[in-house]
Amino acid sequence: MTDREWRLIREQTLPGPEAMAYDEAAARTAAAGGPRTVRLYRWRPSTLSLGYRQATDSVDWDACERAGVDVVRRNTGGGGIYHDTDGDISYSIIAPADEVPGDLLETYEQFCEPLFDAFADLGVDARFVGEEQAAIHEPACYLRALHPAHDIVAGDGRKLSGNAQYRRQDAVIQHGSITFRSEPERHVDCFAGEVTPTTFAERVTGLREQNPDLTRREVVTTLEAALADWAGATEGAWTDEEVAFAERRADEKYRSEAWNRDREDPTA
Repeated sequence: MTDREWRLIREQTLPGPEAMAYDEAAARTAAAGGPRTVRLYRWRPSTLSLGYRQATDSVDWDACERAGVDVVRRNTGGGGIYHDTDGDISYSIIAPADEVPGDLLETYEQFCEPLFDAFADLGVDARFVGEEQAAIHEPACYLRALHPAHDIVAGDGRKLSGNAQYRRQDAVIQHGSITFRSEPERHVDCFAGEVTPTTFAERVTGLREQNPDLTRREVVTTLEAALADWAGATEGAWTDEEVAFAERRADEKYRSEAWNRDREDPTA
């Protein structure tokens, strides 16, 4: 990857719609011959991101509103993820499609390398789950069936990170959620249906639980360094054009009822 031009966008704090829109902005840039991107981002307010095909009746919309949790739909599949402002750390890797392996599993293996490097540097034992495990609660990504291709677990077998890919004709986006501090009650309260915080805690862990000495800032700095080293990236920034596109895309698509509730893209 290091023989291409890559940039690192250090952790930004963003509302959910902008967090997703900047992935699209980076994909447009990479497809047009600009730099490829590795980035970290933090969700504020805390946000429930829905999988592309997730049914809206799987969400407890009233509970999310009472808790001040925004809801936004991703372009990637899978179930919903509660991104706590302090407990979640998210990343994206964006590159032109013709520079990425055509095999999905091979791409996951390649793009997750910097995550494993960072976990090792943080003193956390982590690996792809060894074999598929049955789903506990389908609407919640972290409680769906664990898959060896893209689910990362800690040494005790509990899920630590979920990763997903969105393949456009001209670019590939991989983004993922890394749990720094698990919030079982807040997570399950976002969903309709019966699932308990205890059940969630039995399946999911966080970096802080695995290594109590870690701070969030230390984790972010280590992840940024690992992503930059893996890609040979230099620190960069969004262009004015990308910022304008992301702001427009966030309003037109990711804040729209048609996208979030009706699973339609009003701007496609």
